[in-house]
Amino acid sequence: PKTKNMKDKFYAYIQQLQDTITSKLEALDGTAKFREDHWKRPEGGGGRSRVIENGAVFEKGGVNISAVHGALPQSMQNYFGVKDADFFACGLSLVIHPKNPMAPTVHANWRYFEMYDKQGKLVDQWFGGGQDLTPYYLFDEDAKHFHEVCKKACDKHNPDFYSTYKKKCDDYFWNTHRNEARGVGGLFYDYCKATEKMSMEDWYNFETEVGNSFLEAYVPIVEKRKDLPYTKEQRDWQEIRRGRYVEFNLVHDKGTLFGLKTNGRIESILMSLPPHVQWVYDHHPVKGSEEERLLKVLAQPKDWV
Repeated sequence: PKTKNMKDKFYAYIQQLQDTITSKLEALDGTAKFREDHWKRPEGGGGRSRVIENGAVFEKGGVNISAVHGALPQSMQNYFGVKDADFFACGLSLVIHPKNPMAPTVHANWRYFEMYDKQGKLVDQWFGGGQDLTPYYLFDEDAKHFHEVCKKACDKHNPDFYSTYKKKCDDYFWNTHRNEARGVGGLFYDYCKATEKMSMEDWYNFETEVGNSFLEAYVPIVEKRKDLPYTKEQRDWQEIRRGRYVEFNLVHDKGTLFGLKTNGRIESILMSLPPHVQWVYDHHPVKGSEEERLLKVLAQPKDWV
């Protein structure tokens, strides 16, 4: 028998996932600890933010959970084409920026959304989420490893999920104004609703499978790259590329825009922004360099597995 409703069950899951991920990343860093903040949203709900800064391995990282509810804001009513609805949304969102330019940035998010009519009846519910990798220096084996873990998680639930959600990820994390990908992708899915083939319970199992795969996808890569030597020029390149990351988040990212439009907590929304970034006028890497090779891959999404 079902003991909990879906929103309680999923919220309990992301609380536990936040603990698992932050403790593993702290151990990997070895010096810095996550600082925890609890915050409340005046209109309903709140969250638990955890941020790590200036560590031995991680320059900046956030692993945040939130659960917010109340009247659906006007901008979102327009977006969903509904009137006078109430909502509940919860999720875990993380972005990790390692110090070493050889180690990639990673982003992941797992979320659940419910919508109600004015009588409080549940009228819609869905899961969304994904995880994606943004290297500054491209080690093909790292991209391959990340995608293999993503594919393994997907394959347990449906043989088509990996190819479908990999493509959605490539399409979503695309900086249209630059005509290049933000990184080497991963998985992205949204509006996962009950169908004849997939119940909400099935979607929950898929979502948590991906969530549980995150550390396996990312940690081995950081372990391999965190102590590699690098030059001042390579660090500059990392900061220039981080600029593109910032551009995507502020211009295109739906989660960031949703947070800003729903009076979200600004510190949590912008925790994904790296502390050191450069915007160099008309910057082009040297022909035939590793930097140029990265750009070529970002210009045309690649099949890694």
